[in-house]
Parts: sequence; C-alpha cells; structure tokens
Amino acid sequence: MITSVIIDDEPMARETLKKMVERYFSDTLTVITAVDSVKEGVFAIYQHRPELVFLDIEMPVENGFQLFKYFQTIDFEVIFTTAYKNYTIEAIKVSALHYLLKPINFIDLKEALNLFQKRQLNTNSNERIEKLLNTLNPVSDSYGKIALPTFDGFQMEKVNHILYCEADQNYTKIFTIRGDVVLISKSLGFIEEQLPVELFFRVHKSHLVNMNFVRTYSKAGGHHVILENGKRIDVASRRNEEFVKALTGKGQ
Repeated sequence: MITSVIIDDEPMARETLKKMVERYFSDTLTVITAVDSVKEGVFAIYQHRPELVFLDIEMPVENGFQLFKYFQTIDFEVIFTTAYKNYTIEAIKVSALHYLLKPINFIDLKEALNLFQKRQLNTNSNERIEKLLNTLNPVSDSYGKIALPTFDGFQMEKVNHILYCEADQNYTKIFTIRGDVVLISKSLGFIEEQLPVELFFRVHKSHLVNMNFVRTYSKAGGHHVILENGKRIDVASRRNEEFVKALTGKGQ
C-alpha cells in the first residue's frame, strides 16, 4: 500500500483528491493526512514518512517549491497539482516529475500513479528535485547551516530546520522540525547571537522561537504562541509589544 500526504491550500481541492483516491485507488493508495500549507506539510512528512506527496504549487506564504528547502534528503516522490498551465509545467516535465492539472480527473490521476509505480524503483528523487529547482532558479536558502557546539564536537544544522531553542541552565536544547533535540554546551544567549535576528525572536528568558513556525498568537490566559508542532510557549509581558511588531511586520 502506497502512503501519501496531500498539501493544498484549497479545502475543496484537498477533499476532491482525497475522495477520488478513496473511491478508485483504495486498494493501492491511502491518504494519511491532508494539510493546507508548506509548513504543515513539512511536519506531516517528518511525522508520517509518506512515499508520495501530492503538492500544490501556487499557495500563499510559501509556494510548493519551497517545501524542499526543509529536507536534506528527499526520500519521497512528488506529484505536483496546479491550476496554472505555465512555464512550471515544462520545468516539471524536464525533471521527470509527475504533475496533475486541476481540476484533477480519474484518468490523469491513474496515469500519474502508474508512472509513479513504474519509476519508483529506478529513479533518484533527490537528483530530480535538485534539477527541478535549478531549472526554476527559486530563491536559495540564504541562511545556510549553523555549527552547534555539542559535548564532543559540533553538529551541523540548517537554520531553517530549527523550530525553537530552550534554555537548560547553562546549556541549551535545540528542537528541530524533524522532532530531534540537540543538547548543546552553550547558553541560550550565545545561540541567540549566532542566529539571524530577522528569523528568531527571544519571546521569554528561556525560549527563542523561529518566527516562520509560529502558528498562532493568543492573549487568552496569558500571552503565548503555538508553534506548528503544537508546542505552546509563553511570551513575556515585557517582550509582548516588540514581539507583536515583529510578528506583524509593523516594526519594520
């Protein structure tokens, strides 16, 4: 059974594709979850490890091509879904990736799944994704990696992969989008100085959060944020006004 995840910001598109899979392909394909953004898709992929991802291209905040910057290795196949018949389709074709034009129909979906199954064993997803992104020439990951000082050396980590940092006395716990926790031999203040200020915010004396992964901010029951993985973190009252400005961009 092939496991899959749907990433599409349109509720109707997600539901239509899911129902089509359940009706016609339930013997070979299952949809584990369907989410509405790249950020939620990243967490869904790390959590469920699907073999196949149905990925919308045109989405707000981050388009579908931005998904790949959150992975060092692409160990899943992608079938792009799009309503736009433009240059991206030719780029996808060149990269030997599958795509479906909306509204998706049974015949096209069946053909895409057949191609997926035929090529699954003898293609390298990482190489094809890299070729696709080079063809499209999107904005690169400008933040790169950071060397995290551990007790026995250093661990290299992509800055975009850091979800939040938590003080632990004179040490710091680094929580990544993969669900890993890295204990480093430096204070939170040291890490804060190493990370880009436009991306990370010290919401509390013990927490530094990646603004890209803030899902909600609430004043109910005390100021706090909910991150994309469901983690709740308090926002100190003295940092609240500055944080809101950073979150809304009004401080720029």
